[in-house]
Amino acid sequence: MNSFPLEPIEKASVDELRGLQLKRLRATLAHAYANSPVYRAKFDAAGVHPDDCRSLDDLAKFPFTTKADLRDNYPFGMFAVPRERCARIHASSGTTGKPTVVGYTQRDIDTWAHVVARSIRASGARPGDLVHVSYGYGLFTGGLGAHYGAEKLGLTVVPFGGGQTERQVQLMQDFRPDIIMVTPSYMLAIADEFERQGLDPRESSLRIGIFGAEPWTNDMRLAIEQRMGIDAVDIYGLSEVMGPGVANECVETKDGPTIWEDHFYPEIIDPETGEVLPDGELGELVFTSLTKEALPIIRYRTRDLTRLLPGTARTMRRMEKITGRSDDMMIVRGVNVFPTQIEELILKRSALTAHYQCVLTREGPMDSLTVRVETRPGLSPEAEEARGAARELQHDVKTFVGTSIEVVLIAEGGVERSQGKAKRVIDQRPR
Repeated sequence: MNSFPLEPIEKASVDELRGLQLKRLRATLAHAYANSPVYRAKFDAAGVHPDDCRSLDDLAKFPFTTKADLRDNYPFGMFAVPRERCARIHASSGTTGKPTVVGYTQRDIDTWAHVVARSIRASGARPGDLVHVSYGYGLFTGGLGAHYGAEKLGLTVVPFGGGQTERQVQLMQDFRPDIIMVTPSYMLAIADEFERQGLDPRESSLRIGIFGAEPWTNDMRLAIEQRMGIDAVDIYGLSEVMGPGVANECVETKDGPTIWEDHFYPEIIDPETGEVLPDGELGELVFTSLTKEALPIIRYRTRDLTRLLPGTARTMRRMEKITGRSDDMMIVRGVNVFPTQIEELILKRSALTAHYQCVLTREGPMDSLTVRVETRPGLSPEAEEARGAARELQHDVKTFVGTSIEVVLIAEGGVERSQGKAKRVIDQRPR
């Protein structure tokens, strides 16, 4: 069966792409300044005007947008169109304060569906494929974003959502989907359920897994691919910028998500100084939307840490797979620690599984980090093989990450399963 053809812009020259970006950037800045009182005030305070943007490099003159800006103008204060023109509203979970609210005109919805369709095609979709969507539906952008994109591509969609894992596996057996779209941590729970039902996950109908909404390592990719017998590709997005589909890996290379640069302009900055860094240097990812109407977003600080890399399968630049967010970073006795660093070392041990949590506590002036991790099915936490793996994990974290940890081994099923984004860090330190 033939695959879908590429769009011309995906293979356009870099000069053609940059020309389109500048045209769209200038239009976006003008739209934000004319129609969003918040952006007008921010630009005026910074002493810049949309007319000051004559090259892509001039974007660095404009102020950043942060999550605090959206919260301070809750719910609709950042919009650049009247609320009545919005076809849909989405919002973040708001677990750390007021949710961030985003709006979409009908044209925004069409653009979003288009970039998700492009993402699914880049993942290796073929005409006639059946897509099982296990991202949550509702205010979270994952479910509906994936759904509309798959429909736009002309695929058949099973809109399951999160939870009811036993039934998910039953329907996968009955409907025989080709593609699943889900968080990587919930994919592990689905794999567990296949095995609990006496089924070999590698024998399922699935050919492709499109995973996002949380950082995951290449070791996790390998573990999922080997366990499920699929190609595992990374989809990237965040609601403030659009939702899933801002970037996606190409299945033929799997070398980091390609950013759909005709719609989203990326920068990498020094998280401390805000200075723009050259391509190839590690820093914080910043996005400016180029085609959004309801909520144009100018230089949004994502808190994701990555670097920009040259295009390979497409003209557009890639970003290195995101394995850390400045939000997720734990500082333990002066050492910066990311959950994905722990995950990478856990996955090197066959006695342990990828079901883990990092628990932060404080006794006196000192912070302590305990890693709770499940042993593989059928292996008792008391077994010498498991205890040896725990000792090795402690040693490797000390050696490669630079901090001491305690390891608590837990039997199969002891770590709570996520039905959406995995909660990797439990902070029990007094406020």
